[in-house]
Amino acid sequence: MDRTDMIHRMYDIKGPLVAKKFEARGFEATYCPTVEEALKKAVSYIPETDVVSWGGSASINEIGLRPYVLEHNPVIDRDSAKTPEERVELMRKALLCDTFIMGTNAAIQDGQLINIDGNGNRVAALCYGPKQVIVIVGMNKVVPTVEIGIERAHTVASPKNIGRFPNAGTPCAKTGMCAHCTNQESICAQVVRTRVCKPQGRIKVILVGEDLGF
Repeated sequence: MDRTDMIHRMYDIKGPLVAKKFEARGFEATYCPTVEEALKKAVSYIPETDVVSWGGSASINEIGLRPYVLEHNPVIDRDSAKTPEERVELMRKALLCDTFIMGTNAAIQDGQLINIDGNGNRVAALCYGPKQVIVIVGMNKVVPTVEIGIERAHTVASPKNIGRFPNAGTPCAKTGMCAHCTNQESICAQVVRTRVCKPQGRIKVILVGEDLGF
């Protein structure tokens, strides 16, 4: 058994156990060993009449979910905006969509989510607004404690994510390392810990037995 097979085997053991921890906190949670199964599960949650939007996420692209809803659902797509003002307005409208899809920066093995955000639109939608939220979680993001999850969000996810903004003036854009800055361009302005899903079942967590996202 090579290293990749060993990692996937451990994901297959751990994933269902972590899903049960999320269920105990009111989330609807499931473990899917492959991206194909994860996409099928995610799609099963989304009626074709649902208006769908999303926050910045590599994971929803990597399993094919964002391309799927672009083809099959009415969407609110901030990237379709012609001006910065229109982009902001689309981000505001997304807070009242039917289904919001996103990744996460870290998942705690006791069933909590850690998310870090610059503008706050993604974590705002997670907390309140859309009728349901579907969170795609690669097993590489599952960590033992809240403290490690927050550290992962700052030191792993954000320095990689800043690559989406080539002209960013943050320290991590220049060094690849988090400086816990207070720069106005910081993509770490908001840190949200979701420890209970309210109302029950609103947030659907799909754990995937692959390495996804940042």
